[in-house]
Amino acid sequence: MSEIDDNPGGSFFSRLKAGLTKTRELLFMNVEAIARGIGPVDEKVLSELEEALILADVGAQLSTEYVDKLRAAWRRGELPDVEALKAKLRQMIGETLAPKAKPLVAAAPYPFVVLVVGVNGVGKTTTIGKMAGWLRSENNSVMIAAADTFRAAAIDQLAVWAERAGADFVRHKEGADSSAVAFDAVRAAKARGTQVVLIDTAGRLHTKSHLMEEIKKVVRVIGKEIPGAPHEVLLVLDATSGRNAIAQTKTFQEFTGVTGLALTKLDGTAKGGVVLSITHEMNVPIRFIGVGEKIDDLRPFDPGSFAEALF
Repeated sequence: MSEIDDNPGGSFFSRLKAGLTKTRELLFMNVEAIARGIGPVDEKVLSELEEALILADVGAQLSTEYVDKLRAAWRRGELPDVEALKAKLRQMIGETLAPKAKPLVAAAPYPFVVLVVGVNGVGKTTTIGKMAGWLRSENNSVMIAAADTFRAAAIDQLAVWAERAGADFVRHKEGADSSAVAFDAVRAAKARGTQVVLIDTAGRLHTKSHLMEEIKKVVRVIGKEIPGAPHEVLLVLDATSGRNAIAQTKTFQEFTGVTGLALTKLDGTAKGGVVLSITHEMNVPIRFIGVGEKIDDLRPFDPGSFAEALF
């Protein structure tokens, strides 16, 4: 069991709570200030909360849905003060997130192949390194394939992460065919009995279809070597991109069949509500969330801990 699950006061939970400070302040500072001035919850407080939810990138539809339910509870006399309102909202947030909290399970038959995709700058390379560290802590043998061959710096960075995590590493020279790197990695993993293969890919603009087609080629090549692979297509999203993450998810899902999400940079945004927005609008589970640069700053997504940190 991960630290976030069994030790709410532990270091990862503390970093998550600190990371969500901007979102938490956006949601509640104005609401609480208004409530202190007028006493109990009223329509003004509810309207302010709805606006704050939208600004935190929860999404207009879900924000309205939450506030409509809160308004109904208020009219029934169930929300005498802001603390009661926050408790009710926390409950609803937990109910929204719970169905999409499905951890990555690297199951046999091995090797279990994970293709990692995403646009430039989302933290894909570091996410792979941190995933490798988590998988190794769960007693899995891991191989990382540097199939982002367009940048030598990306290959070198991934090599450092692989060494840090204790994972095997497969690389070709800069400019090599990405599919060839992926093919060599899965073949080597089969020969060595490696349990998990993490395949990096070059950052693709989700609006450039010809670049997305290159990822489809990698998928085809992997599938020919290991029928059914990749077993997971993990899309890395930058939480600071807010609602743009929804558009990225839709496009990558169309081209690559995304099966899971990793949300990074939750420690630097007031748009932490995007976690709710993605959960509500996309039928894709959130596998991991990241709150920093250390190897243990990526953990399986836990909705209870997220809701607790948000409040």
